[in-house]
Amino acid sequence: MKDIAIKENHLYQKTFRRGQRWSGRFVTVYILKDLHAKRLMKANPQKQYLNRIGLSVPKREGGAVERNRVKRILRAGLADVRKKHRLKTGYLIVISAKPGAEKEKSTAIAAELRYLFKKLDMLVSPAGTSQAPEGKTQTDLS
Repeated sequence: MKDIAIKENHLYQKTFRRGQRWSGRFVTVYILKDLHAKRLMKANPQKQYLNRIGLSVPKREGGAVERNRVKRILRAGLADVRKKHRLKTGYLIVISAKPGAEKEKSTAIAAELRYLFKKLDMLVSPAGTSQAPEGKTQTDLS
């Protein structure tokens, strides 16, 4: 499921000010419940709630080339997390890079994002596996 990019500055500012946050060594993740999620869900052809995701890299990270490289690493790390886990939907999510993130590989960023999303209670069951009702195993359901 594709997410929508955050393009408006006021949404970044609102997420930074009001959202929950959790910091790691390389990134900080901010989340805020999206008030327009229902409107976006109705406009979506699959009629599913979507997340709006923004990437923030400060200018002290270097020039445009370095900042864009950090954004590519963040996107690759996020894609790796989304391969193995599903995220809750209907949120504004901003991932902000910290100094030193440009030296890391996407696998290290993915591991940290997975940890931060878990701390923020954003992870749902792993993608591709079905959850058995509580107290039952998959073999009991067959």
